[in-house]
Amino acid sequence: MNILLTGGAGYIGSHTAVELLKAGYDVIIADDLSNSSEEVISRIEELGGRRVSFYKLDVCCREGMDRLFSEQDIDACIHFAGKKAVGESVAKPLEYYRNNMDATMTLLETMEKHGVNIVVFSSSATVYGIPELVPVDEKATRWCTNPYGWTKYMSEQIMRDACVANNELSCMLLRYFNPIGAHESGRIGEDPRGIPNNLMPYISQVAIGRRERLSVYGNDYNTPDGTGVRDYIHVVDLAKGHVAALRYAETHPGCTAINLGTGKGYSVLDIVHAFEAANGIKIPYVITDRRPGDVETLYADPELAEKLLGWRAEKTIEDMCRDTWNWQRNNPNGYGN
Repeated sequence: MNILLTGGAGYIGSHTAVELLKAGYDVIIADDLSNSSEEVISRIEELGGRRVSFYKLDVCCREGMDRLFSEQDIDACIHFAGKKAVGESVAKPLEYYRNNMDATMTLLETMEKHGVNIVVFSSSATVYGIPELVPVDEKATRWCTNPYGWTKYMSEQIMRDACVANNELSCMLLRYFNPIGAHESGRIGEDPRGIPNNLMPYISQVAIGRRERLSVYGNDYNTPDGTGVRDYIHVVDLAKGHVAALRYAETHPGCTAINLGTGKGYSVLDIVHAFEAANGIKIPYVITDRRPGDVETLYADPELAEKLLGWRAEKTIEDMCRDTWNWQRNNPNGYGN
């Protein structure tokens, strides 16, 4: 099968591409490289053992997407393309709505035109907003606290409606929690442009000396140490979850939402101390004000993923911290070495 990965040169997309190649799929990547590097393509091929087809392309471009689908015999899509920083989405809501919604609409319309009926969507636990109960299962109330989350919520609804209109269409909505870590080889990992928006790449950049110290956004939450609690999942576990979801989608039309998480919550300071313990490096930090759009505690009930997909997270928080540092120390400037 030929699988198109929109945004496939990014952090999660690149790891998923490797797992797809290892599983015997052929991979096509469309990415405008706005938050990634073409260098990752050769590293995906190195780790996956086979070539991939790469299109430098903005997924919002209808003409470019139509050309891609005309040139490639695509069987299914995994949709990663989109802006993804919670804080930035609060500051630039119109940019997020325009980009993320256009990308989803353009992909679905192009799929419909070319008769492609399988899509795995990179959704997010942000669709749960401030949860009433944790752990959160897929039936929990969805309500968002920031524009990024709303773009995921709206994309999910568009896919639900598309499945009602087309009973051959299969949409997997993967609501994943907080991906961290890197491929154990150290060849691919998270390489954000500019100042990192996520916790782990900021920690690793402090460790390598690119940042002076970590800013911890708030220590007055109702949590054991006052800092926000999240469900951190190794990016390779997450990538394998996409492969499992793709296999499920091949024989199950309709729209299915599934959490991908570990079911365990760790605070910001838990992660800081775990990184220090795993790698023997002290991480200086300072407490600052809460960040707009953040929630206090959010972690998954992952039972449905195991029931439907036969998937569960296997790697530990130590694995996540060790593999993050292995990537960062071997690539101190990311893909810009």
